[in-house]
Amino acid sequence: MMKEHDIEAIKQLLASPQKIIILPHRNQDGDSMGSTLGLYHFLIQLNHEVTIISPNEFARYLAWMPNTDQIMFFEEHREDCEPKLKEADIIFTLDFNALHRTGDIMSPFLESLSDKTFIMIDHHQAPDSYAKYVFSDTTMSSTSEMVYHFIHQLGKGHLIDKNTATCLYTGLVTDTGSFRFSSTSSTTHKVAADLIEKGINNAEIHNNLFDTSSYDRLQLLGRALQNMKLLREHKTSYITLNQTELDEHHHKKGDTEGFVNYGLSIDGIDFTAIFIENKSEGIIKISFRSQGSFDVNQFARNYFNGGGHINAAGGRSTESLEETVTRFVKIVQETKR
Repeated sequence: MMKEHDIEAIKQLLASPQKIIILPHRNQDGDSMGSTLGLYHFLIQLNHEVTIISPNEFARYLAWMPNTDQIMFFEEHREDCEPKLKEADIIFTLDFNALHRTGDIMSPFLESLSDKTFIMIDHHQAPDSYAKYVFSDTTMSSTSEMVYHFIHQLGKGHLIDKNTATCLYTGLVTDTGSFRFSSTSSTTHKVAADLIEKGINNAEIHNNLFDTSSYDRLQLLGRALQNMKLLREHKTSYITLNQTELDEHHHKKGDTEGFVNYGLSIDGIDFTAIFIENKSEGIIKISFRSQGSFDVNQFARNYFNGGGHINAAGGRSTESLEETVTRFVKIVQETKR
């Protein structure tokens, strides 16, 4: 839980209408979107002026969520977003704990706002020190679960309406792998139960997240699975997708969400990765997943400029796809049991 003296200070801050900005990390996922929109729907009930500013556009598989049309995009409309941030009384940062997670374009501007009151809510390891008030807990299943507890600590649990609950449940579902990851606790299930009691349509949420797909995305998944390679002696698998393959299947942001998890479904595999070429940004985007005790957060931090959780992390490389994969295989062969 958040420290009691911090909660009391935040209660005082929120006692009168404020100009509030909520920031998710770049390339939003279900938890960043769920926690951000969940907090948004809660705060507007307290008569605050609330704006969500995302570093960049979100993936289309999240577009069904309530009030996504209210989100501003810093990289597209910097001239509109910067004044909003300068005028803000409070800036919430959700589902990230280092400003560089907002990207090379947005983070330098945020660093210039040192006079602002930042409030961090996040469950990743090793938080930076930019925020005045910090709610950081790596044992939590998701930032959405943390927002739920934050609202209750403020004594405002009764204001969790259907929209707030829908968003927070979305974050729970996505960041727990539909409640199957080890971070899922009995408390997580109790939170989910309470959100369902708020009137959400949990079956529809699951359908929107996991059961609705395009023909192109399914074809791209087929290509990804064909590209999968195994390093059986090291209990490792990996997938590659180059820019040509993405273009052939009309790739859109979010289409590869969840692809990395297929590598862990193979018997005897406890570590997997996916390498996705992004020529426009000049990087290889990498996602890592593991089962058991293998720490992909440390692996990503050590070798691929990334980080995350013990069993789920991300990274990046500025080398070519071939060079990145070659280096990955060598590292695995030298370090993985």
